[in-house]
Amino acid sequence: MILGDKCTRNCRFCFVQNDVPEPVDWLEPLRLAKTIKTLGLKHCVITSVTRDDLPDGGAEFWATTIRKIKELNPNTTIETLIPDLNANPELIRKVIEAKPEVISHNMETVRRLTPKVRSTARYDRSLRVISIISEAGIVSKSGIMVGLGETEEEVLQTMDDLRAAGCKILTIGQYLQPDSNLLPVQEYIKPEIFEMYRTEGLKKGFSYVESSPLVRSSYHAERHVNG
Repeated sequence: MILGDKCTRNCRFCFVQNDVPEPVDWLEPLRLAKTIKTLGLKHCVITSVTRDDLPDGGAEFWATTIRKIKELNPNTTIETLIPDLNANPELIRKVIEAKPEVISHNMETVRRLTPKVRSTARYDRSLRVISIISEAGIVSKSGIMVGLGETEEEVLQTMDDLRAAGCKILTIGQYLQPDSNLLPVQEYIKPEIFEMYRTEGLKKGFSYVESSPLVRSSYHAERHVNG
């Protein structure tokens, strides 16, 4: 996770601290690239806090990080899990032009629950982010949590909305309450329902659907590089 450990948003599912972030550390991209080289990683997944305090939301920092990783690790593939950058095409294109193999942005939940689960993000804004990525020809990816009170029909509708936006890869996992102050689990979804979601998602045209209780955004991420 880049750009610090304090987020400018306060989503009700997330354990990352909501606070005023530290100033941007422009030496971080080089440190990260060197760490990836030391570890000999073939694939890496990079995410960040949301930085609404920055004029560009951190887009240039993202681009710098990707370029530095590729410079020191030309054979390492990259997935970036980005915030919404307010669905600003110019800012999202900065990430796209740095050419990570996969760009992911999570919907997190269904339309009806978005205002309850996410503090500032909007359902249609996130779909627009996915559309911009897809239209650029980059492998687009998203993820949702289940067990927050959504219906099966709402999950299937979210799949349809993502496919209409060009999304190629979907992850679905069980929401687990990380702290007593955050949203409680409404339901523990049965494995057979996760399997139904996987099957239905593939029928709808996703290239990959990772769907099981412990799936998270980076689960089997190395498989998704070619979309």
